[in-house]
Amino acid sequence: MSSSLLWAVDVYGKVYSLSTTRGRWERDEDTLLELKRVTAGQRCSWGIGCDHHVYLNIDPGEVPIRYREETYENQRWNPVDGFTDVLLPTDRWAWSDLTGVTAQPLHSFLLPSDSWEWEGDWYVDQVCAGGDPTETGGWEYAVDFPANFSREKKWNSCVCRRRWIRDRIYKARGSWTKIPLDHPKQPPLPLSDISCGGWEMSDQPGRYHFLWGVSQQGQVWFRSGILPQVPEGQCWEEVEAPREVAQISAGPGDLLWAVLWDGQLLVRTGICLDSPTGSSWVVVDSPPVKEGGTIHVAVGVSVVWAITKDYKVWFRRGVNSHNPCGSGWISIGGEMMMVDVGLNDQWSPPFPSLLSSAGCEFGGQVTNASHGSVLTCEDSGDTELLLTTTPPRPQDTPKAFIPTSDSFISSLVADREPLRTPTPSPKKPPQGKDGEATPAPMCNVDLEAAQSPHGEASSLGRAGDMGPPTSVATYPLGLEPSLGLGEEDGPVWAWISGGGCDVDHTAQMTWLRPAGTEEHSPSVWVRKGSMRWWRDWKPYRWVDVGVALEQSTNVNGKRDAIFFIYFTQYDEKKYLHVFISDVTVLVPVLKENSHHAFAVYTSDSTKQRWPLILAAQTEKDMADWLSLLAGCCCEARGIRGTPSRQALWSVTSKGDVMVHEPSPCLEALAHTLPCDMMFWLQVPGHLRCVESNSLGVVWGIGYDGTAWVYSGSGRDRATLHTQTDGRTVYIYENQRWNPMTGYTDKLLPTDRFPWSDDNGFTECTKSTTHPPSPQWSWVTEWAVDFAFSGGTDKEGWQYAADFPVTFHGNKSLKDFVRRRRWVRKCKITLTAPWQEVPPIPLSDITVLPCLAQSSMEQVPVWGLSDKGDVLCRLGVTPQNPAGSSWLHVGTDQPFKSISIGGGHQVWAIARDRAVFYRGSVSASNPAGECWYHIPSPPKQSLRQLSVGRTSVYAVDENSNLWYRQGLTPSYPQGSAWELISNNVTKVSVGPLDQVWVIADWVPGCPSELSVPGAVCHRLGVGPMQPKGQSWDYGIGVSHFQLGVDLMSTPKTLASICCVMYC
Repeated sequence: MSSSLLWAVDVYGKVYSLSTTRGRWERDEDTLLELKRVTAGQRCSWGIGCDHHVYLNIDPGEVPIRYREETYENQRWNPVDGFTDVLLPTDRWAWSDLTGVTAQPLHSFLLPSDSWEWEGDWYVDQVCAGGDPTETGGWEYAVDFPANFSREKKWNSCVCRRRWIRDRIYKARGSWTKIPLDHPKQPPLPLSDISCGGWEMSDQPGRYHFLWGVSQQGQVWFRSGILPQVPEGQCWEEVEAPREVAQISAGPGDLLWAVLWDGQLLVRTGICLDSPTGSSWVVVDSPPVKEGGTIHVAVGVSVVWAITKDYKVWFRRGVNSHNPCGSGWISIGGEMMMVDVGLNDQWSPPFPSLLSSAGCEFGGQVTNASHGSVLTCEDSGDTELLLTTTPPRPQDTPKAFIPTSDSFISSLVADREPLRTPTPSPKKPPQGKDGEATPAPMCNVDLEAAQSPHGEASSLGRAGDMGPPTSVATYPLGLEPSLGLGEEDGPVWAWISGGGCDVDHTAQMTWLRPAGTEEHSPSVWVRKGSMRWWRDWKPYRWVDVGVALEQSTNVNGKRDAIFFIYFTQYDEKKYLHVFISDVTVLVPVLKENSHHAFAVYTSDSTKQRWPLILAAQTEKDMADWLSLLAGCCCEARGIRGTPSRQALWSVTSKGDVMVHEPSPCLEALAHTLPCDMMFWLQVPGHLRCVESNSLGVVWGIGYDGTAWVYSGSGRDRATLHTQTDGRTVYIYENQRWNPMTGYTDKLLPTDRFPWSDDNGFTECTKSTTHPPSPQWSWVTEWAVDFAFSGGTDKEGWQYAADFPVTFHGNKSLKDFVRRRRWVRKCKITLTAPWQEVPPIPLSDITVLPCLAQSSMEQVPVWGLSDKGDVLCRLGVTPQNPAGSSWLHVGTDQPFKSISIGGGHQVWAIARDRAVFYRGSVSASNPAGECWYHIPSPPKQSLRQLSVGRTSVYAVDENSNLWYRQGLTPSYPQGSAWELISNNVTKVSVGPLDQVWVIADWVPGCPSELSVPGAVCHRLGVGPMQPKGQSWDYGIGVSHFQLGVDLMSTPKTLASICCVMYC
């Protein structure tokens, strides 16, 4: 890596530089040079001299800076003299520019400053405008001025011209030189501050800088005409400001901030390559301090730092070119006089988890640093930050300040003895627990995470823990005595600039001297990336956006974060932001044309039934972002470790397993937690249904019928297992009969697609139908499904009179359409904390709901095999949740739904939709004695039920929710069914008779989004009101379900266990 410089100015105006390769401070060769301010950019630096002149220092380079001057010699033909420089009065000058408007004789060209020298004499350009060499001494001919010139002389060529050129070369690279004055006879512009930036706004080679200045009268000036060939620029232009400005800072991009004399801040908006001075100013409030305001601001590409009058350091969150004003201030800690952002305000590649994050740390004792010490860090996220610390002050010593007037040097050294630095009296450091000295607190600026190949984010929240610091360094900017510069205590620094200091974050910073023990303090951590966002207004489409996750830690150690999304609409930069503490669920979704999409739900988006949908470029990127966001969500809520025994479990229609950690107020009548504010966290695994109770027993069933039991924390490798699951994908081949060809795939315009899903609305062909996600893989080829309800003929066809009606397997004279189903199986393999329970495939499972303080030798677990047999699991305990063996319970027909509730009440639904109650079930007789038939609701067929402590709820085929009345200990079968609600897909009753359902439709949902999937909670349930009073609607309403027949409806199970469609 090439060397770069860190520049600093002491209180006497002497200029020093620190090289990243030499590792020592060096005084500038020009010992007479005195600067008040210095600002560094990419390959060049600017400064304000004590003589008010502006100085420029360009880094040495192999390619010289060369500028070509040109002028044109013009002639006209006359019959006497031929071509001559005697032109008509209306013609251009005899020596002019290309347009002929400005006179440019050869002797009028002068060097702009002493930094330039001529490289040779004037010579004629022998290449004409068309790019071909001429044979006529460089002359080009035309009919008249102005016209198209050519090298060929014609009979009507009355005018001619040729170009003279002369090169000048910049000879002052590597040294400080004055830039030329706009008006040589007038004094220089009295500037008090200067800042350069803007070189990253263009991707073209040879980037140029924008230079801004502030005069002593508070005016803002812009240096125009700075180009790679004209590094000094041309002239100063005033930019109107609403009030007097004290200090200004420009970033490498389009950010420009300024400090007013009253401590407020200004932000310049509209800066771009076409309008480098911007369009308007926006006033931004200073950080919230008791007295005064801001005295200093430093800007990077997307970061803003500020120093207030009490010398506290502040970080502006949410700053970006789309949002140059940011969103709020974060107090970082420590006392500094100034702060500067380094050259590489850029971000590292995506990393797998938040555990790998390690930002830049500041350590050491401020009281041991000299006056004007400089702190820096090696930032794992490529962001360099430089700060100048304030010296220790006795109580009666007034606070230092940063003057910007002509008395800059004298005001800083007026109260200072020559060549001496006031040293504080020795003070015994505070003692730690073991008697060791505890360093004074410094600021910990944790700007960005480092990439770690070993860090993996936990799915349950420990991902937010930060790793060890990358480097901790405090080094005074005084010179070693061996340098021999004559100052016993070294320089006292007044200003520093690291805009041109390029630090390689992957290499060890050997040019720093680490000091002492680090002290953790408030931090800021940021990660950026690019994604696609599904725009939530018409026309709906994917939009390329930039994203940024900004996490901060306050002085109390509490962490919070904001997720920003930056986009452009009609050439206007806009942004969205989501507070991580408001996020309620993060879940992968299936979206058209994007296999790597995920949804971000908040309370507001749940009410609007429209989550934030983002798509990453790869599956790994999506997993990294989900892990990172989930870790921040857990940090913001203080969630750590494995799910508690009181957790609510759910699965999505995609098979993702979700957990909600309930708060004590979840079921409190006075302070019920709204469903749309419940935070759901994804647990590794893939299931069709899940069942749990308050003793920590959690069972699940995969789509292939395999039974699984939760084995604990997914972070403990001893509990991780290889989990597999399989799904069956169905597509339908549709045909219509016509008299000419018989059955054909040429359908009517109003018919369904020739290849479609079950309802015919979505086209699904063999080539376009894919597994649910990239994690799935095909295990079979497409084949005709003969095991189709309703029967098929020998070729697998079903017939009907039209679409859509009931299909049957035998063809009749009235059947004009037919279809057949094609089937293909896919498989997913992952590592998750789920242990397989062989060997019987299950279709349903239920666990006895009980309170956490309950004690029982065995936990009752009942299930249904894929053939409809009723099974009772023996030997299930909290220590052995998988149990030991299955006990077969006799029935006279296959069952399809089963549930066990308080008092060992077992209810079930047979496949012929008959309802049964199992009598005499107890701890001593876990299988019970016999089945009692329970009448179904009038003219209704039940499909699923759930039993609580004293209540039974059921859902019928028409999505109506029913409540069983009259349940008593002496008559547990109840007396009658009562209709509670409609539009219900699934129901789950908890150990305290809490009722949770999945709704087909909820109020306020747009019609185009009306699909099953909203989690709803029954309010007002109690002993005196067992049916409750109203519904609280929560997360759901997914519009990302796959169009083929993959969505086998998940089962809602006990212990406040619910199913969520996302």
